[in-house]
Amino acid sequence: REIFHPKGFSDKDIVALSGAHTVGKCHGDRSGFDGKWTENHLKFDNSYFTEMLSKEYADETTAAGCPQKKHAASGTIMLISDLALLEAPFREHVELYAKDQEAFFKDFVTVWVKLQENGCTGLRDTL
Repeated sequence: REIFHPKGFSDKDIVALSGAHTVGKCHGDRSGFDGKWTENHLKFDNSYFTEMLSKEYADETTAAGCPQKKHAASGTIMLISDLALLEAPFREHVELYAKDQEAFFKDFVTVWVKLQENGCTGLRDTL
């Protein structure tokens, strides 16, 4: 909130942007965190939210000394900042996106454009 609210992003926007974690993974040699957030980390969908709600994660410390959470069976991870989205006022948006992928897609597109254009002036409405 300290980072995003002053830039005009709402709590819903923060959750939608966090859904980008559905693709990719953390690289220990770059960030100190290690692992993928979702089981199919090359597919953009709402699995970041469905997995966050359905799995239990245990504390783990990476080789670089970074604290993260890991699901034992799948090996997927969540960062402390990811699991903070399960608290109010963010949780209602996590639950919505977990059950309604189209709502996530719609909100993600809107906030992604907002992020890309943040601080830019004189932009055209169409290309």
